[in-house]
Amino acid sequence: MPSPPRLELLTPDETALADRAAVALGWPVAWLMEAAGRAVARAVRARHRPCRTLVLCGPGNNGGDGYVAARHLAEAGWPVWVAALAPPRGDALAAAERWHGPTSPFTPETAARAELVIDAVFGAGLVRDLEEAPAAVLRAARRLVAVDVPSGLDGATGAVRGFAPPAVLTVTFFRLKPGHLLLPGRSLCGETVLADIGLPDAALPAGIRTFRNHPSLWPLPVPDPAGHKYSRGHVTVLGGAAMTGAARLAAVAARRAGAGMVTIAAGGAGAVYRAAEAGTIVDDRPLAALLADDRRRVWVCGPGLGAAAAAAALPALLAAGRQVVVDADALTICAGAPVRLSGAAVLTPHAGEFARVFGAPGADRLAAARAAAARTGSVVLLKGPDTIVAAPDGRAAVNDSAPPWLATAGAGDVLAGLIAGLLAQGMAPWEAACAAAWLHGVAATRFGPGLVAEDLPPLLPLAAEQAWRLLAS
Repeated sequence: MPSPPRLELLTPDETALADRAAVALGWPVAWLMEAAGRAVARAVRARHRPCRTLVLCGPGNNGGDGYVAARHLAEAGWPVWVAALAPPRGDALAAAERWHGPTSPFTPETAARAELVIDAVFGAGLVRDLEEAPAAVLRAARRLVAVDVPSGLDGATGAVRGFAPPAVLTVTFFRLKPGHLLLPGRSLCGETVLADIGLPDAALPAGIRTFRNHPSLWPLPVPDPAGHKYSRGHVTVLGGAAMTGAARLAAVAARRAGAGMVTIAAGGAGAVYRAAEAGTIVDDRPLAALLADDRRRVWVCGPGLGAAAAAAALPALLAAGRQVVVDADALTICAGAPVRLSGAAVLTPHAGEFARVFGAPGADRLAAARAAAARTGSVVLLKGPDTIVAAPDGRAAVNDSAPPWLATAGAGDVLAGLIAGLLAQGMAPWEAACAAAWLHGVAATRFGPGLVAEDLPPLLPLAAEQAWRLLAS
């Protein structure tokens, strides 16, 4: 039976706690280092033919993994030599003493002569910018494999500390780190292999709050065989008079997500909306009249709405206690005033909208999204190629299902409607936002390059089917 996915993302500090817990549980550091280095060698041999290989070793445990990897490659007949940044210390010393092969100076010239360079210099725990001397050596590598992360990459944030080399392969252990999924880290890691080195799940620190987005975090709603359209929830999308396509995209996505009924509050443009999708209800009544119906629990406010209409509608929706997905114009009107968003179910800013409302997120986008969620009491979905979904209670998920061609006008409107459709069926806000981000990316991947926003809604059921298959496997 396949193992459950290892979704926890551990910061370097949490990884250190796990390492100490493993030692306390009876897994010595030397044993773990041997397993890690052997895993690196195995991953390299599975992807590359024997070639002139240089292993760059730092003085700490990351370097110790490198010495072990060098020994295993040499035992397999590879031409391997080692260059050390500094003498090994601590537990790495014993691993270094078992290396009896050739060594070379830690210089750019040495790295340039190698066909393959294994970077075991610093790993994810580096807390300062990479100095120029090791950076110059790493820069000279023609083809590089990283142990844990490319040196200079911040494992907690995915940011680059001064310089980090691009790797064709990164081998890490036990659990991924946020920096493996967050950009630019994800693009620098190349293929990322999460190697099982025998650590038990009992070594996981308590209170892990960061996860890789995956269907195991959020089982999709199962339709009740005795249910009906009202029991599957009613979504209302506020429609603007000018950019009518945005509301239409949100509405059709909510329907494809499984909402029982979807209404566009037409805002004076009823004739335009009635000429569109036949299954979407169009209502011309004023907002107050629509709010009188308690069955309208979930609303989408912002896509194509216009600033004036959003400024009038958003406070009324929040005061009425509705579940509101806030996007686009409804975010823009709250620039510098995030308190106006308090009580919303889900906020879906892209980077520019986030900066206008909350301030620039900086290098640590995870921390910024968490702070915004805590400040507003709302789930914050910070959109991007590495979308982050943060809850007010500190939970956060990093989504890596989105292909680059998802960056197209209207895709965010589809995402807002998709979230609303899942909320209408009873999903909690964080789970609904996580599920929507994953399904959105998978649908785009299934279509491929050339995608436009209109292509997404028909593919959402197929993405949901893929989620069910993953849970069943």
